[in-house]
Amino acid sequence: MENPIESMFAADGTATVAVAGEIDFSNADELSREICGAVAEWSPLALVVDLGRATFMDSTGLGALIEGYRCADEAGARFSVVNMSDSFRRVLAVTGLSDFFCPVDAEPGPRPSLSEATGA
Repeated sequence: MENPIESMFAADGTATVAVAGEIDFSNADELSREICGAVAEWSPLALVVDLGRATFMDSTGLGALIEGYRCADEAGARFSVVNMSDSFRRVLAVTGLSDFFCPVDAEPGPRPSLSEATGA
């Protein structure tokens, strides 16, 4: 079976974590480990999570993205999520995280803090 989560590092200093299939309670921890591991191994300028081949993500997957953001932020890397489906965009909008995850088609600018984005 193909690994649904793969990482790569580009010469421009960007690390990409690509996700395929479903991200749920069975593999959300693997996603956060993969993101944090890419940050630790490569010290990227930017960390991009590519959801172009993801078919489903539950709340534990969203939690993995938040944890990945924390790892990237602590290392000073810009975090973004790209190639999101419309349904995932709606989930981010409802949860208040759409600006927080810096969608690639959004205008760059200041991001809210995690507590501002989540209301915590």
